[in-house]
Amino acid sequence: MTHQPILVIGATGKTGSRVASKLEAKGIAVRRGARGSETPFDWEDPATWAPALSGVSKAYVTYFPDLAFPGAVEKLEAFTKVAAKTGLQHIVLLSGRGEYFASMGEDVVRNSGLPFTIVRAAWFAQNFSEGYLRDPVLGGVLPMPGGDIAEPIIDIDDIADVVVAALTEEGHLGERYEVTGPRLMTFAEMAEVLSTTLGRPIQHIPITFEDFHANVAASGGEIVADVFTSIARETLDGRNAHTTDGVERALGRKPRDFDEFAKTAKAAGAWSVAA
Repeated sequence: MTHQPILVIGATGKTGSRVASKLEAKGIAVRRGARGSETPFDWEDPATWAPALSGVSKAYVTYFPDLAFPGAVEKLEAFTKVAAKTGLQHIVLLSGRGEYFASMGEDVVRNSGLPFTIVRAAWFAQNFSEGYLRDPVLGGVLPMPGGDIAEPIIDIDDIADVVVAALTEEGHLGERYEVTGPRLMTFAEMAEVLSTTLGRPIQHIPITFEDFHANVAASGGEIVADVFTSIARETLDGRNAHTTDGVERALGRKPRDFDEFAKTAKAAGAWSVAA
């Protein structure tokens, strides 16, 4: 076990917060990389990169809000050059499954000369409990585009477990783990599980991508809506409608089912009004 801290970029995010906590639970020193951290990290301020990397052995890297955001791939490439100069020994990148710009980001890391692991993730189950779909679920609806396209939705705790394994165990260097849940589900089927778990009806409402764009723009602005709608059009076209063995290869166990996610989230108060 290294005495040098591990840098977690995006430590206040869905995956980063879990990765940081799981590493600390193992007794590993963590440097939490975020704008408001003790050692700040800001993708928009390259001057923060080298200080955040100084003295760390490994790093978990996420780009908020997504690698499809304008300039993200270029910033990631510049970051890897700084990381190489500071002597980083291992970079673990979170990537998006079926996304063009995420694939470009993977290539940047793969060609950086840094020892790497790539975790390419399916759609997050926690979007329902912690993300932009929580409020609609509280309102009894699930408005999503894509029709009857099925998605092997994944529990973020599985992603975090894979990342922690990659950062703390032997045998993960050079691997690309494409991680999904254990089964394909349509959004209508997800709504059914949520209805059963919450004990009240959650209705799936098929919407157009244009409507999806309008919904995201109302809460996140036009630029964010443009990016997320582009990703939705990409990934909800059937290309991701199959499961993979990434979780099992990395952890030696099967991924958690959406039903288990929903029960765990409810027990934690994810859908209580005060949550």
